[in-house]
Amino acid sequence: MRPRPVRVLSVPSDHSYVQHLLDPDPAAGQGFVLLPDPPVPGAAPGVWWPHPGLDAAWVLEHAGEFDVVHVHFGTESKTVEELVEWLAALRRTRVPLVLTVHDISHPHLRDQTSYHEQLDVLVPAADALLTLTEGAADVVERRWGRRPEVVRHPHVVPLPLVGAPRPRHEGFRVGLHLKSLRTNLDPVPVIDPLREAVRRVDGARLHVHAHPELLDEDFGRYDPRVADALRTLEEDPVAEVHVQPRMSDPQLWDYLRCIDVSVLTYAWATHSGWVEACRDVGTWVLAPDVGHLLEQGGVLAWGRADEPPSVDRLHDLLEVARDRRPQTISSQDRFDQRRLLAARHTEVYRQVIRERAGGARVVDGPWAGAAREDDPRRR
Repeated sequence: MRPRPVRVLSVPSDHSYVQHLLDPDPAAGQGFVLLPDPPVPGAAPGVWWPHPGLDAAWVLEHAGEFDVVHVHFGTESKTVEELVEWLAALRRTRVPLVLTVHDISHPHLRDQTSYHEQLDVLVPAADALLTLTEGAADVVERRWGRRPEVVRHPHVVPLPLVGAPRPRHEGFRVGLHLKSLRTNLDPVPVIDPLREAVRRVDGARLHVHAHPELLDEDFGRYDPRVADALRTLEEDPVAEVHVQPRMSDPQLWDYLRCIDVSVLTYAWATHSGWVEACRDVGTWVLAPDVGHLLEQGGVLAWGRADEPPSVDRLHDLLEVARDRRPQTISSQDRFDQRRLLAARHTEVYRQVIRERAGGARVVDGPWAGAAREDDPRRR
Protein backbone atom coordinates (compact mmCIF):
# COMPACT_ATOMS: atom_id res chain seq x y z
CA MET A 1 0.00 0.00 0.00
CA ARG A 2 1.32 3.44 -0.95
CA PRO A 3 2.08 5.83 1.91
CA ARG A 4 -0.15 8.87 2.29
CA PRO A 5 1.02 11.74 0.06
CA VAL A 6 2.99 14.41 1.90
CA ARG A 7 0.91 17.53 2.46
CA VAL A 8 3.03 20.46 1.29
CA LEU A 9 2.32 24.06 2.17
CA SER A 10 4.13 25.67 -0.73
CA VAL A 11 4.84 29.39 -0.66
CA PRO A 12 3.31 29.85 -3.14
CA SER A 13 1.32 26.95 -4.60
CA ASP A 14 -0.36 28.74 -7.52
CA HIS A 15 2.79 29.27 -9.58
CA SER A 16 3.77 27.46 -12.78
CA TYR A 17 7.18 26.41 -11.43
CA VAL A 18 5.62 24.86 -8.34
CA GLN A 19 2.76 23.18 -10.21
CA HIS A 20 5.25 21.67 -12.65
CA LEU A 21 6.99 19.82 -9.83
CA LEU A 22 4.04 17.44 -9.71
CA ASP A 23 4.19 14.11 -11.56
CA PRO A 24 2.55 14.61 -15.00
CA ASP A 25 1.53 10.94 -15.25
CA PRO A 26 -2.03 10.67 -13.87
CA ALA A 27 -1.61 6.91 -13.41
CA ALA A 28 1.50 7.27 -11.25
CA GLY A 29 -0.11 8.79 -8.20
CA GLN A 30 1.44 11.70 -6.38
CA GLY A 31 4.00 11.40 -3.63
CA PHE A 32 2.96 14.82 -2.37
CA VAL A 33 0.03 17.16 -2.69
CA LEU A 34 0.23 20.94 -2.93
CA LEU A 35 -2.22 22.60 -0.59
CA PRO A 36 -4.00 25.59 -2.12
CA ASP A 37 -2.73 29.03 -1.21
CA PRO A 38 -4.68 30.37 1.76
CA PRO A 39 -6.93 33.33 0.91
CA VAL A 40 -5.29 36.70 1.51
CA PRO A 41 -7.60 39.01 3.50
CA GLY A 42 -8.81 41.84 1.29
CA ALA A 43 -7.13 40.51 -1.87
CA ALA A 44 -8.80 39.38 -5.07
CA PRO A 45 -9.18 35.64 -5.74
CA GLY A 46 -5.99 34.14 -7.10
CA VAL A 47 -3.71 36.62 -5.34
CA TRP A 48 -1.40 34.70 -2.99
CA TRP A 49 0.76 37.55 -1.71
CA PRO A 50 1.54 38.47 0.99
CA HIS A 51 1.33 34.75 1.73
CA PRO A 52 -0.46 33.93 5.03
CA GLY A 53 1.71 30.83 5.39
CA LEU A 54 4.65 33.10 6.23
CA ASP A 55 2.88 34.41 9.33
CA ALA A 56 3.82 32.87 12.70
CA ALA A 57 0.31 33.13 14.13
CA TRP A 58 -1.19 31.49 11.02
CA VAL A 59 1.27 28.58 11.32
CA LEU A 60 0.37 28.03 14.96
CA GLU A 61 -3.36 28.23 14.19
CA HIS A 62 -3.19 25.74 11.29
CA ALA A 63 -0.62 23.33 12.69
CA GLY A 64 -1.55 19.76 11.79
CA GLU A 65 -2.95 20.69 8.37
CA PHE A 66 0.39 20.32 6.56
CA ASP A 67 3.51 18.17 6.89
CA VAL A 68 6.16 20.36 5.25
CA VAL A 69 6.57 24.01 4.32
CA HIS A 70 8.40 24.67 1.05
CA VAL A 71 9.35 28.28 0.36
CA HIS A 72 9.94 29.39 -3.23
CA PHE A 73 8.98 33.09 -3.50
CA GLY A 74 7.38 35.89 -1.54
CA THR A 75 9.51 36.39 1.57
CA GLU A 76 10.21 40.01 0.60
CA SER A 77 6.80 40.88 2.06
CA LYS A 78 8.17 40.11 5.54
CA THR A 79 10.77 41.70 7.79
CA VAL A 80 13.67 39.67 9.11
CA GLU A 81 12.15 39.87 12.60
CA GLU A 82 8.88 38.46 11.32
CA LEU A 83 10.71 35.61 9.59
CA VAL A 84 12.57 34.80 12.81
CA GLU A 85 9.22 34.54 14.65
CA TRP A 86 7.82 32.44 11.80
CA LEU A 87 10.77 30.04 11.89
CA ALA A 88 10.33 29.72 15.64
CA ALA A 89 6.67 28.77 15.03
CA LEU A 90 7.74 26.06 12.58
CA ARG A 91 10.18 24.64 15.13
CA ARG A 92 7.54 24.81 17.86
CA THR A 93 5.13 22.79 15.74
CA ARG A 94 7.95 20.51 14.46
CA VAL A 95 7.21 21.32 10.82
CA PRO A 96 10.30 21.03 8.58
CA LEU A 97 11.24 23.76 6.13
CA VAL A 98 12.45 23.19 2.56
CA LEU A 99 13.87 26.25 0.79
CA THR A 100 14.53 26.56 -2.94
CA VAL A 101 16.93 29.42 -3.55
CA HIS A 102 15.57 30.67 -6.86
CA ASP A 103 17.05 34.12 -6.46
CA ILE A 104 20.32 35.13 -4.88
CA SER A 105 19.73 38.64 -6.23
CA HIS A 106 16.04 39.46 -6.10
CA PRO A 107 14.68 40.63 -9.49
CA HIS A 108 12.13 43.03 -7.97
CA LEU A 109 14.47 44.79 -5.52
CA ARG A 110 17.11 47.36 -6.42
CA ASP A 111 18.59 47.35 -2.93
CA GLN A 112 19.36 43.72 -2.06
CA THR A 113 20.31 44.37 1.58
CA SER A 114 17.05 43.30 3.23
CA TYR A 115 16.66 40.28 0.96
CA HIS A 116 20.19 39.06 1.74
CA GLU A 117 19.46 39.53 5.44
CA GLN A 118 16.45 37.26 4.94
CA LEU A 119 18.63 34.63 3.28
CA ASP A 120 21.06 34.95 6.19
CA VAL A 121 18.21 33.66 8.37
CA LEU A 122 16.47 31.24 6.01
CA VAL A 123 19.40 29.37 4.48
CA PRO A 124 20.89 28.19 7.81
CA ALA A 125 17.44 27.36 9.21
CA ALA A 126 16.14 25.25 6.30
CA ASP A 127 15.97 21.50 6.81
CA ALA A 128 16.71 21.02 3.11
CA LEU A 129 18.14 23.42 0.52
CA LEU A 130 17.56 23.30 -3.23
CA THR A 131 18.54 25.53 -6.13
CA LEU A 132 18.41 25.34 -9.93
CA THR A 133 22.01 25.40 -11.18
CA GLU A 134 25.45 24.31 -10.01
CA GLY A 135 26.66 27.90 -10.28
CA ALA A 136 23.99 29.09 -7.87
CA ALA A 137 24.83 26.20 -5.54
CA ASP A 138 28.47 27.35 -5.59
CA VAL A 139 27.45 30.88 -4.56
CA VAL A 140 25.17 29.67 -1.76
CA GLU A 141 27.92 27.39 -0.46
CA ARG A 142 30.49 30.20 -0.46
CA ARG A 143 28.19 32.67 1.27
CA TRP A 144 26.41 30.46 3.77
CA GLY A 145 28.52 27.31 4.10
CA ARG A 146 25.75 24.94 2.93
CA ARG A 147 25.51 23.46 -0.55
CA PRO A 148 21.99 23.12 -1.97
CA GLU A 149 20.98 20.13 -4.04
CA VAL A 150 20.54 21.12 -7.68
CA VAL A 151 17.14 20.43 -9.26
CA ARG A 152 16.76 21.73 -12.80
CA HIS A 153 13.99 24.12 -13.77
CA PRO A 154 10.93 22.32 -15.21
CA HIS A 155 9.13 23.37 -18.35
CA VAL A 156 7.14 26.61 -18.39
CA VAL A 157 5.17 26.26 -21.63
CA PRO A 158 2.43 23.57 -21.56
CA LEU A 159 3.81 20.13 -22.43
CA PRO A 160 1.92 19.75 -25.75
CA LEU A 161 3.67 22.90 -27.06
CA VAL A 162 7.17 21.92 -25.94
CA GLY A 163 9.25 21.06 -28.99
CA ALA A 164 6.22 21.38 -31.27
CA PRO A 165 6.75 22.54 -34.89
CA ARG A 166 7.20 26.29 -34.99
CA PRO A 167 4.92 28.47 -37.11
CA ARG A 168 6.52 29.58 -40.36
CA HIS A 169 7.21 33.27 -40.85
CA GLU A 170 9.09 35.52 -43.23
CA GLY A 171 12.43 37.04 -42.33
CA PHE A 172 14.26 36.94 -39.02
CA ARG A 173 12.37 38.19 -35.97
CA VAL A 174 14.13 39.65 -32.94
CA GLY A 175 11.81 40.24 -29.99
CA LEU A 176 12.30 42.79 -27.22
CA HIS A 177 9.55 42.59 -24.60
CA LEU A 178 9.74 45.39 -22.03
CA LYS A 179 6.54 44.37 -20.22
CA SER A 180 6.00 46.86 -17.37
CA LEU A 181 9.72 47.51 -16.91
CA ARG A 182 10.39 45.16 -14.02
CA THR A 183 12.96 46.52 -11.60
CA ASN A 184 15.87 44.49 -12.96
CA LEU A 185 15.25 45.46 -16.61
CA ASP A 186 17.56 48.14 -18.06
CA PRO A 187 16.74 48.43 -21.77
CA VAL A 188 18.04 51.95 -22.48
CA PRO A 189 21.75 51.05 -23.00
CA VAL A 190 20.73 48.13 -25.23
CA ILE A 191 18.08 49.58 -27.54
CA ASP A 192 20.25 51.68 -29.87
CA PRO A 193 23.03 49.12 -30.44
CA LEU A 194 20.40 46.39 -30.81
CA ARG A 195 18.46 48.13 -33.53
CA GLU A 196 21.69 48.93 -35.39
CA ALA A 197 22.73 45.27 -35.13
CA VAL A 198 19.31 44.15 -36.38
CA ARG A 199 19.64 46.56 -39.30
CA ARG A 200 22.82 44.73 -40.37
CA VAL A 201 21.14 41.31 -40.52
CA ASP A 202 19.46 40.60 -43.86
CA GLY A 203 15.70 40.31 -43.51
CA ALA A 204 15.70 41.04 -39.77
CA ARG A 205 13.07 43.04 -37.92
CA LEU A 206 12.96 44.18 -34.32
CA HIS A 207 9.60 43.43 -32.68
CA VAL A 208 9.16 45.54 -29.54
CA HIS A 209 6.35 44.92 -27.05
CA ALA A 210 5.53 47.12 -24.08
CA HIS A 211 2.63 47.63 -21.73
CA PRO A 212 0.71 50.94 -22.01
CA GLU A 213 1.72 52.13 -18.53
CA LEU A 214 5.28 52.66 -19.76
CA LEU A 215 3.98 55.80 -21.51
CA ASP A 216 2.04 56.96 -18.43
CA GLU A 217 3.97 59.58 -16.45
CA ASP A 218 2.01 58.64 -13.31
CA PHE A 219 3.17 55.02 -13.48
CA GLY A 220 5.51 54.13 -10.62
CA ARG A 221 8.25 52.78 -12.90
CA TYR A 222 7.82 55.38 -15.64
CA ASP A 223 11.16 56.19 -17.25
CA PRO A 224 11.18 59.10 -19.73
CA ARG A 225 14.20 57.58 -21.48
CA VAL A 226 12.24 54.40 -22.21
CA ALA A 227 9.20 56.36 -23.35
CA ASP A 228 11.39 58.43 -25.70
CA ALA A 229 13.08 55.29 -27.02
CA LEU A 230 9.70 53.70 -27.79
CA ARG A 231 8.60 56.81 -29.72
CA THR A 232 11.87 56.81 -31.67
CA LEU A 233 11.51 53.11 -32.50
CA GLU A 234 8.01 53.75 -33.84
CA GLU A 235 9.61 55.91 -36.54
CA ASP A 236 12.34 53.39 -37.39
CA PRO A 237 11.54 51.14 -40.39
CA VAL A 238 13.59 48.29 -38.85
CA ALA A 239 11.23 48.07 -35.86
CA GLU A 240 7.62 47.20 -35.11
CA VAL A 241 6.38 48.59 -31.80
CA HIS A 242 3.36 47.06 -30.09
CA VAL A 243 2.05 48.87 -27.00
CA GLN A 244 -0.66 46.63 -25.58
CA PRO A 245 -1.93 45.17 -22.30
CA ARG A 246 -0.34 42.14 -20.70
CA MET A 247 -0.58 39.04 -22.86
CA SER A 248 -2.46 35.99 -21.66
CA ASP A 249 -0.34 32.88 -21.26
CA PRO A 250 -1.52 31.38 -24.60
CA GLN A 251 -0.76 34.70 -26.34
CA LEU A 252 2.71 34.76 -24.77
CA TRP A 253 3.48 31.21 -25.91
CA ASP A 254 2.37 32.13 -29.45
CA TYR A 255 4.56 35.23 -29.36
CA LEU A 256 7.65 33.30 -28.23
CA ARG A 257 7.09 30.64 -30.88
CA CYS A 258 6.85 33.27 -33.63
CA ILE A 259 10.16 35.06 -32.93
CA ASP A 260 13.66 33.74 -33.52
CA VAL A 261 15.44 35.58 -30.69
CA SER A 262 14.15 37.03 -27.43
CA VAL A 263 16.31 39.83 -26.01
CA LEU A 264 16.45 40.12 -22.21
CA THR A 265 17.84 43.39 -20.89
CA TYR A 266 18.51 42.20 -17.36
CA ALA A 267 20.70 44.38 -15.17
CA TRP A 268 20.91 41.50 -12.69
CA ALA A 269 19.34 38.07 -12.31
CA THR A 270 19.92 34.62 -10.87
CA HIS A 271 17.66 32.31 -12.91
CA SER A 272 14.91 32.99 -15.42
CA GLY A 273 11.60 31.31 -16.18
CA TRP A 274 11.54 33.31 -19.44
CA VAL A 275 14.72 31.52 -20.52
CA GLU A 276 13.05 28.16 -19.83
CA ALA A 277 9.96 29.14 -21.80
CA CYS A 278 12.17 30.04 -24.76
CA ARG A 279 13.96 26.70 -24.44
CA ASP A 280 10.58 24.97 -24.51
CA VAL A 281 9.65 26.49 -27.87
CA GLY A 282 13.09 26.60 -29.52
CA THR A 283 13.72 30.35 -29.39
CA TRP A 284 17.17 31.78 -28.67
CA VAL A 285 17.67 34.17 -25.77
CA LEU A 286 20.07 37.08 -26.19
CA ALA A 287 21.10 38.51 -22.81
CA PRO A 288 23.99 39.84 -20.76
CA ASP A 289 26.10 37.37 -18.83
CA VAL A 290 24.29 37.70 -15.50
CA GLY A 291 23.52 35.18 -12.79
CA HIS A 292 23.39 31.61 -14.07
CA LEU A 293 21.29 32.01 -17.23
CA LEU A 294 23.99 30.43 -19.39
CA GLU A 295 23.75 27.24 -17.34
CA GLN A 296 20.05 27.05 -18.07
CA GLY A 297 20.78 26.77 -21.79
CA GLY A 298 19.69 28.38 -25.03
CA VAL A 299 21.34 31.72 -24.14
CA LEU A 300 23.72 33.83 -26.24
CA ALA A 301 25.46 36.31 -23.94
CA TRP A 302 26.90 39.63 -25.11
CA GLY A 303 29.00 40.39 -22.01
CA ARG A 304 28.71 42.36 -18.79
CA ALA A 305 25.35 43.87 -17.85
CA ASP A 306 26.93 47.07 -16.55
CA GLU A 307 28.50 47.90 -19.93
CA PRO A 308 26.50 48.72 -23.09
CA PRO A 309 26.83 45.95 -25.69
CA SER A 310 28.68 46.76 -28.89
CA VAL A 311 26.86 46.71 -32.21
CA ASP A 312 29.44 44.30 -33.60
CA ARG A 313 28.99 41.83 -30.73
CA LEU A 314 25.20 41.89 -31.00
CA HIS A 315 25.41 41.49 -34.77
CA ASP A 316 27.69 38.46 -34.44
CA LEU A 317 25.32 36.80 -31.96
CA LEU A 318 22.29 37.50 -34.13
CA GLU A 319 24.08 35.88 -37.07
CA VAL A 320 24.73 32.80 -34.90
CA ALA A 321 21.05 32.69 -33.98
CA ARG A 322 20.00 33.05 -37.61
CA ASP A 323 22.30 30.27 -38.81
CA ARG A 324 21.32 27.60 -36.27
CA ARG A 325 18.53 26.76 -33.89
CA PRO A 326 19.20 26.26 -30.16
CA GLN A 327 19.48 22.70 -28.90
CA THR A 328 16.03 21.19 -29.10
CA ILE A 329 14.12 19.94 -26.12
CA SER A 330 11.13 17.66 -26.60
CA SER A 331 7.86 17.23 -24.78
CA GLN A 332 9.05 13.76 -23.77
CA ASP A 333 12.26 15.26 -22.33
CA ARG A 334 10.25 17.62 -20.17
CA PHE A 335 7.76 14.90 -19.23
CA ASP A 336 10.59 12.65 -18.05
CA GLN A 337 12.19 15.56 -16.19
CA ARG A 338 8.89 16.26 -14.43
CA ARG A 339 8.70 12.66 -13.25
CA LEU A 340 12.23 12.83 -11.84
CA LEU A 341 11.53 16.18 -10.15
CA ALA A 342 8.35 14.86 -8.56
CA ALA A 343 10.14 11.75 -7.26
CA ARG A 344 13.08 13.72 -5.91
CA HIS A 345 10.89 16.29 -4.16
CA THR A 346 8.90 13.47 -2.59
CA GLU A 347 12.15 11.96 -1.28
CA VAL A 348 13.30 15.30 0.12
CA TYR A 349 9.97 15.89 1.87
CA ARG A 350 9.91 12.42 3.43
CA GLN A 351 13.53 12.72 4.51
CA VAL A 352 13.06 16.04 6.36
CA ILE A 353 9.89 14.69 8.01
CA ARG A 354 11.83 11.66 9.28
CA GLU A 355 14.67 13.85 10.51
CA ARG A 356 12.33 16.25 12.25
CA ALA A 357 10.43 13.40 13.90
CA GLY A 358 13.71 11.89 15.05
CA GLY A 359 15.07 15.16 16.35
CA ALA A 360 17.82 15.40 13.73
CA ARG A 361 19.04 18.70 12.34
CA VAL A 362 17.72 20.91 15.13
CA VAL A 363 19.58 24.10 14.32
CA ASP A 364 20.71 26.34 17.15
CA GLY A 365 19.62 29.88 16.44
CA PRO A 366 16.91 32.43 17.14
CA TRP A 367 14.49 30.42 14.98
CA ALA A 368 14.85 27.35 17.22
CA GLY A 369 12.63 28.84 19.87
CA ALA A 370 11.19 32.21 20.72
CA ALA A 371 13.34 34.94 19.20
CA ARG A 372 15.64 36.40 21.80
CA GLU A 373 15.41 40.08 22.62
CA ASP A 374 19.20 40.40 22.39
CA ASP A 375 19.46 38.79 18.95
CA PRO A 376 21.15 41.25 16.54
CA ARG A 377 18.57 40.48 13.82
CA ARG A 378 15.93 42.18 15.97
CA ARG A 379 17.76 45.52 15.89
